[in-house]
Amino acid sequence: MKKFLKIKAGFTMIELLIVIAVLGVLATAVLSAINPIEQINRGRDTGSRSDSEQLLSAFDRYYTTQELYPWQDTADDAADLDLRIVNSAWKETGGNEGVLEKLSAGGTAEIKESFVNRLDKLDDRYKLHVHYTDSPGNSAYVCFEARSGSFKTEALTRCETNCAGLPSDLDVSACDLICDADFPKICLP
Repeated sequence: MKKFLKIKAGFTMIELLIVIAVLGVLATAVLSAINPIEQINRGRDTGSRSDSEQLLSAFDRYYTTQELYPWQDTADDAADLDLRIVNSAWKETGGNEGVLEKLSAGGTAEIKESFVNRLDKLDDRYKLHVHYTDSPGNSAYVCFEARSGSFKTEALTRCETNCAGLPSDLDVSACDLICDADFPKICLP
């Protein structure tokens, strides 16, 4: 009579522990390679850049139709803005109507009311800032604080050699505020 040997299929406890350890090492390597915090910050910076572009476009469209910026009462109003924080409390110089209200559905409808509400609800770290010096040929700038490593590098590269990389019509007084080594800002256009 032949004896049949039963072979048990499966893994030993040692083999399972080795596989779990290898998976743990691989997971750690992958997480350190993609750096999720950096990815989140880069996503927020990209969103801030998009919001800045949208707000800047709204300023340009408003200027095209009204021949003044929404924070000016008249075309001769020299309303300089030194990195003014954009929020719902932002009022025009000398007036009662808010700048964002002028741009939204309550005014010329250059931006949507939902965009204004979203800007207002942003954490202070992600607020947009507007810089404008009323001089011939100067532009309005919308700035945001860079949070990710790649955006900080971009901002600080523009700030090298006493702000020489910043646009020539950007007021020199803003250089210290824009080129803060810990919290540099990217300004558009």
